[in-house]
Amino acid sequence: MSTLNLTVNGRKHTLDVDPTTPLLYVLSDDLELRGPKFGCGLSQCGACTVIVKGQAIRSCVTPVSTVAGSEITTLDGLGTPEKPHPIQRAFIEEQAMQCGFCLNGVIMTAKAFVDRNPKASEVQIQQAMSGVLCRCFTHVRMLRAIKRYAQGMTA
Repeated sequence: MSTLNLTVNGRKHTLDVDPTTPLLYVLSDDLELRGPKFGCGLSQCGACTVIVKGQAIRSCVTPVSTVAGSEITTLDGLGTPEKPHPIQRAFIEEQAMQCGFCLNGVIMTAKAFVDRNPKASEVQIQQAMSGVLCRCFTHVRMLRAIKRYAQGMTA
């Protein structure tokens, strides 16, 4: 076990954990956050995505020690039900969710990508989102929501 300092959603935490523990387990088990989900455990579905240093990363395969000292943002830290983050608001307005299981991966991946590429084309957005699996078939609405968020950034 090691003492690690994490900053998650703007809050500092000191945890005594095995440094090889996947970040996802620390977020869900130790910090009781519910945004990132365990999907495949192999970095293939995106359900566990968080943002570190502006990059979307898969927390299921990221040892917690590799992100100690970095700002980690989860879906739980974006907005609140009363005041959703602009990307969350775009998803609500476009009714771009169904079961919600993949939503963490979709929103966090889209946010990281669009924040770095606010003028991305639809093809570029589709390519950036291609690694996030969704079985609900709301892709068209999700793409509209992502484009709505990007337009709000460039307005």
